Amino acid sequence: MAAQFGRRLRKGAATTAVAAVAVAALSASQAPGVNDHGRQTAADATPSPEASASDGSATGNSPYYTDLPPLKSPNPSPSTGPAPGGTGTTESGIPATVLDAYKKAETTLREAKPGCNLPWQLLAAIGRVESGQARGGRVDADGTTLKPILGPQLDGNGFALIKDTDDGAYDGNSSYDQAVGPMQFIPSTWAWAGRDGNGDGKKDPNNIYDAALAAGHYLCRNDWDLSQQGDLDRAILSYNNSRDYLNLVMRWLEYYRKGTHEVPDGTGTLPDNRSDDGAGASPTPTVPGATNPAGSTPKPGPKPEKPETPQKPGGGGTTTPKPPTTPPGTPSTPPTTPPTPTDTVDHLEDAGTAKLTAMAGDAFGRRISTRAETEAGKAVAKVRVRFTIVGDTDTTFTGGEDVATVATNSSGVAVAPALQAGEKTGTVTVRATVVGRAVPGLDYKATVTERAADALARTGDAALTCAPGGTFANQVEVKATYKGAVADGVAATATLIKSADDPTVTDKGPYFKDADGKTVRTLTGLKTDAKGLLKLPKLYADDTTGTFLLRVTTAGGATLTVELTVAAAETSSPSPSASPSA
Repeated sequence: MAAQFGRRLRKGAATTAVAAVAVAALSASQAPGVNDHGRQTAADATPSPEASASDGSATGNSPYYTDLPPLKSPNPSPSTGPAPGGTGTTESGIPATVLDAYKKAETTLREAKPGCNLPWQLLAAIGRVESGQARGGRVDADGTTLKPILGPQLDGNGFALIKDTDDGAYDGNSSYDQAVGPMQFIPSTWAWAGRDGNGDGKKDPNNIYDAALAAGHYLCRNDWDLSQQGDLDRAILSYNNSRDYLNLVMRWLEYYRKGTHEVPDGTGTLPDNRSDDGAGASPTPTVPGATNPAGSTPKPGPKPEKPETPQKPGGGGTTTPKPPTTPPGTPSTPPTTPPTPTDTVDHLEDAGTAKLTAMAGDAFGRRISTRAETEAGKAVAKVRVRFTIVGDTDTTFTGGEDVATVATNSSGVAVAPALQAGEKTGTVTVRATVVGRAVPGLDYKATVTERAADALARTGDAALTCAPGGTFANQVEVKATYKGAVADGVAATATLIKSADDPTVTDKGPYFKDADGKTVRTLTGLKTDAKGLLKLPKLYADDTTGTFLLRVTTAGGATLTVELTVAAAETSSPSPSASPSA
C-alpha cells in the first residue's frame, strides 16, 4: 500500500513552473508523440485521470533535481564519454555500480513480480532525479554511499511536516524525518519498504543495491503493471506526489530507453538545479569536510536551515527578515504551530473487525479495521496507520508485503489490505500503530487452519477385484472438495480396516507396498493435487479371500470407504457326456 505522507511540497513554485515550461519546450522540440518507430512515447502520453496525486509518497515529497535530459539522443561512442567529475545535464552515462544495482533490481523483480514489468530505466530515471545517480556514483565497492545523502528536514517550513519516526536511526535527526540515500526514502517508508539487495543481511537506505530493490518493490505494489501508462503514472506519483515530478521522470525514462553507457564510479554528472531552490543549489545537505571527486567542481554548500529565508540580491548569502514592528508595550507572542491530526491521536480502537480465520493458501474473507481517536474518543481523519504482520509466519497482505500503511478516512477508520494465508498454520498477529505518534499499538489475531475437505468421491466406478496373491488391476483415485470447490493440498490418510464398525488396521487381505517392497496397510502423508485428486498406489492381495474395506480420510473430516474383493477365478463345470443311443 502507498505510504501516506505529508502534504505536497509548495516551496519553489516559481522554479517548478520554470521547469514545467522547459519540459513543454523540450517536448515541442522533440516532436512529442512520436519516437523512432512512429509510436506515441510514454513521456508524451497524457497521464490517465485516475492517476491523480494522493497524500502519499516514498520521499515525503522532498525536493528533487529538476535538470532536464539533453535534446540530443544518447548512444554516445566511448570516445565521447565524460571527463571525470563532469557537470551539467548532457551526460547519459551512469556510474558502473549504480547501473549494476538498477539492472539487478529489474532481474529480481522480473522473478518476484513478473506482472509488474519494471524496466531498470525507470529506476535510473528516479535515481537521476532524486540524487543525481548517488551523487555521480560516489559509492564504495559494496554500493554504499561514501557520504550520507540527506534531504532537508521535513519540518513544515516550505516542506511537508513529518515528525521523527525512527529516533534518528537513518537520518540522524530525532526531531523530524529527512529523505535518506540515493533513492531518497523517508525513514517511515523505509521501515516497511526496505530490502536487502546485495545479500549482506542488512537493509540500508544508503546502499544503492538495497535502495534500488526497495524502490522496485515500492513501484510494483498494488498489482501495478508498469507497461500500462495509467499504472506507471500512479506508481511515479506515489513516489513523489507532483505532476511536474511525473513529467520529469518520464522524460528521463524515455532518454535512458534510447541508450546509455557505463562510466566509472565517482565520475557521473552532478545536476545543477533543484525543485526548492534556484540554479546551483546543492541537491542535499552535505557532510562538513566532505571532498569532491577528483577533477569535479565543488558544489555550493547546503541551503540555509530555513528554506524560506530569501536570498540577498546577487546570491551573496542570506538576509534575515526583521520582525514586524509592534506598538510599544505589546507583549511578544512566539508563533505557534497548530497540531497536526497525528498529534491529536490518543489511542487506537478496533472498528468492528470480525473473527479472522482462513484456510492455508486462501485469502481471508474479512479485513482489519482500526479507528484513530482523541482522548475524548473523537475520530481523527488523515492519520497514517501502519499494519505490520509480526512473528514467524508466511501469511502476508495481498501483494506479498508484510507491512502496509493506510490513511484514516473521514470517520477516522483505516482498513488494512486483505490478508493472504500462507502454509504455516496457527495464530498470526497483525499490529496496528500510528505513524509518527508514540501511542500503544493494537494487536489483532488471525487464525490459519490447515487445508481441509468436507467431501470425497471416487473418480471411477470400476469394480475393485483381485485373485488371491495377485494385483488389483485398477488403482483407487478420489477427488476432494470443500463447499463444492476443489480442495487442493489437503492431507489424507488411507487405511485398510477390519470392518465398518472397527476402523483398526487389518492384518490380512489387500495391502500396499512401501519403497522396500514390504507390506503396509496404512498410508500417511498423502496430499491432494492442484485439482483435488489423490491417486493411491497399487494394491496387492495375499491368499485370503473375501470382502475388505479401504478407508480414506482427510483433514476437515471427509471420509470415503471403498470395497475391495479378493476371490478365486470362477471355473466352468464340464458338460455331461451324451448317453449312447439304444
